[in-house]
Amino acid sequence: MGNLNVAVLGPTGYAKDLGKKGTESDIIFYNLKKGEDTVTFIEPARYPERLAPLFYAASMADEAIIVLNEITPIFGEWVLMLDETGVERGSIILKNYLTPADLAPLLRGTVLEGYEFIDDDPIALRERLIARAHARKAVPPEAGARGTVTIDHHFNVRGIGTVILGGVVRGEIRKHDILTVYPGERTVAVRSIQKHDDDFDRAAEGDRVGLALKNIESEDLDRGYVLSNDPAICVGGRIKARATLVRYWPAPITPGMMLHLGHWMQFIPARVEAVQDDGERRRPTLTLALEKDLVYLPGDTAVLHYLEGGKLRIAGHIELS
Repeated sequence: MGNLNVAVLGPTGYAKDLGKKGTESDIIFYNLKKGEDTVTFIEPARYPERLAPLFYAASMADEAIIVLNEITPIFGEWVLMLDETGVERGSIILKNYLTPADLAPLLRGTVLEGYEFIDDDPIALRERLIARAHARKAVPPEAGARGTVTIDHHFNVRGIGTVILGGVVRGEIRKHDILTVYPGERTVAVRSIQKHDDDFDRAAEGDRVGLALKNIESEDLDRGYVLSNDPAICVGGRIKARATLVRYWPAPITPGMMLHLGHWMQFIPARVEAVQDDGERRRPTLTLALEKDLVYLPGDTAVLHYLEGGKLRIAGHIELS
């Protein structure tokens, strides 16, 4: 069984022709299933008024579909977000007589240079994506494997208890695993695992899962919390890291600025305490004081957002260590 997570950026509701509507909040999930293979489509709702849903959709995505009617600042923001989150594979559907040449200057130097231009044919697109999901064969289980799951929704289910929806972002998890909840470091047991409404004994990186948990209530959880048995997990409210700013960023980052740090399903306000650039304005080292703890693994990257930036709200990314 293979799963593919796909961000859909375009007219609201485009993904309804690709899959069956599932969970809906500020991000909307649509599910496509054929045999044992699945595709999860993710649409950002309440965007562009709110930037966080766009980040969430891109951060979960293995690839993206862009449906473009006209070139606007919103399209530019899609390009920056997909580039900063490293979504290297995708497809572009052009309408209103737009051509690939019209987009070339905006895509140059970004991951979107490698995206395919395809026709607006939902049936063919579904088949193409199911085939890609099928090609992502599950990794055989390893003894002592560790896993990390990010939470995007959580609730109580009568007769079952606390259930979370989320994605396996690293390693694998198994039924009856004991996981730590970050931040906070409470421990929970995995009562059961579902993938697209089917029961499984394990789930691996890239899978979208529903987990029934023991020893915790839904109200003790929040979006962005992380479940893991990986001892390498880091938790911190003060981060010092090297940043890489987007090429369009007009001015230096300065102490006192309020940024938002996006990582997995976390979108955390962060005040800039100090900046050291060593003459490289676009590669400063930032000291950030976060409003709440960030959960991450060494070597991860996090996206910097500046919500007061007008048409340029994506500042760059930092390297976490």
